[in-house]
Amino acid sequence: MFNTFARRAFITAAVAAVAVGTMGFQSNDNNNRRVRIINQTGVTMTHFYASNSGQNDWQEDILGRDVLRHNASVMVNIDDGSGACIYDFKARFADGDELERYRINVCQISEYRYTAG
Repeated sequence: MFNTFARRAFITAAVAAVAVGTMGFQSNDNNNRRVRIINQTGVTMTHFYASNSGQNDWQEDILGRDVLRHNASVMVNIDDGSGACIYDFKARFADGDELERYRINVCQISEYRYTAG
């Protein structure tokens, strides 16, 4: 099993940049901001945050009391009502690792995959 340092070095986040159709969920611009978060790290994800890149702080933990186990996924609607498409993601894992990724265009992807390499 990887130690924390090695896991941090090898965990990568890969975006499946699949264009999504327009579904017009909460936004007024008809962009679909629903993204499936997939955990393939081998470690349970305990927290997940998605904040508009224009904000200076992380918003609420989207998982709440839930966790995202290895090989599980969850569909989230990443729409704060501002019309923004560019968001920052932060994932925290049961072993203490945290991964931050910046400037993800949630209007152009349908999946965001966390993997261990």
